[in-house]
Amino acid sequence: MPTTPALSSTPPCAELHLHIEGTLEPELIFELAGRNGITLPYASLEELKARYRFTDLQSFLDLYYANMDVLRTEADFADMTRAYLRRAAAAGVRHVEMMMDPQAHLVRGIPLETSVRGVCAALAASEEEFGISTALIAAFLRDRPAEEALDVLEDLLAMEAPIIGIGLDSAEVGNPPEAFIGLYRRAREAGLRTVAHAGEEGPSHYIEQALDLLLVDRIDHGIRCLDDPELVQRLVHEKIPLTICPLSNVRLQAVDSLAAHPLPQMLEHGLNISVNSDDPAYFGGYADDNFRAVQEAFGLDRAQLGLLAANSIEASFAPPGRRAELLHEVRRWEASGA
Repeated sequence: MPTTPALSSTPPCAELHLHIEGTLEPELIFELAGRNGITLPYASLEELKARYRFTDLQSFLDLYYANMDVLRTEADFADMTRAYLRRAAAAGVRHVEMMMDPQAHLVRGIPLETSVRGVCAALAASEEEFGISTALIAAFLRDRPAEEALDVLEDLLAMEAPIIGIGLDSAEVGNPPEAFIGLYRRAREAGLRTVAHAGEEGPSHYIEQALDLLLVDRIDHGIRCLDDPELVQRLVHEKIPLTICPLSNVRLQAVDSLAAHPLPQMLEHGLNISVNSDDPAYFGGYADDNFRAVQEAFGLDRAQLGLLAANSIEASFAPPGRRAELLHEVRRWEASGA
């Protein structure tokens, strides 16, 4: 077991909003393409990186799904996951609950067992190799049929995939949570935890649907809640965790700039928010980059950064003992004044 990481300028934290396919760095895309004999539609790394300029969520998703084509074998999925864990450890992440998109691989002919086993092979050794405890969430694509998602969930349950929960992601606008009531009911019957993307580009009432119809434990994003003061009061009263992703919001133009991000207002309201990286290979930053960005943009002090980190740990699905251990690390970091 690795020793406890040295204290740093960013707090130890849990990462709760992380898509493992969104950690696929350009260099690894080229490496895996060469390994698998795939001809990429980009002549160079520079040409690929030039495409990382997005106008909205859909423009990102188009590139995100195209780049996944290099993931063909269990080793590919394991290498991608291990690369993220190595970088996350350097960022101060001590626990991660990562999402993966099984449908995105199934529709291109990759068996469910290949993607799940590949990711899980890396997760199984994560605590020993990187000092990061892990959990896996199967995220379903809201712009594909709900019946398909339910079939995939049944397959995951039948193969006893080591998932702790389900999520809902992909193109939000025009794809409300209410279409997935049956999927979430089945997940709860199976004893799984539930999260859902809501209120990123979509309206604030998608957050209400996710809470009232899907009965989720956490909201991913949720920044549109500020459009509805009554919803804000409810979220504060019920202490609903919101996993916000500042650099992602800027790169996808969900907010005009980092300076315009609602994080300070969300803190002032007492909302239960945490800072996460979402798809860091595409949005210019891992967990530590996001912490540094909001600290610099809003002048957050050590106590406020510690609060964001503590929120992430308390909102996690980690066992109580692990949460207590990590909260102790946050308090130690706060007291260090480093």
